[in-house]
Amino acid sequence: MIEACLQPGVSVAAIALANGLNANYLRQWVRAYREESEQGRPTAELVDAQMSAVVPVMVAASTPPAEIRLDVRRGGTTVQMAWPLDAAASLGQCLRELLR
Repeated sequence: MIEACLQPGVSVAAIALANGLNANYLRQWVRAYREESEQGRPTAELVDAQMSAVVPVMVAASTPPAEIRLDVRRGGTTVQMAWPLDAAASLGQCLRELLR
């Protein structure tokens, strides 16, 4: 990945995203690689040390609300509605009839 980041016109953030990495980590590795290369020192130890600090995190997808809630105001009347999410298509029909 570091070598890919060194190519002209490449987005480090895009490479990080494609590989499930934090872009800041990858930027640090690229910077360290360049510094170590200029000084003629191996970078594998540095990258290994930083990789050991990376902890994989699983993020669960957020659960959508079970219902759609809205307030419909017409004149001096307000109707509060809670509509099942799986019946969202019929909500439009109900609103059309309600607002005629």
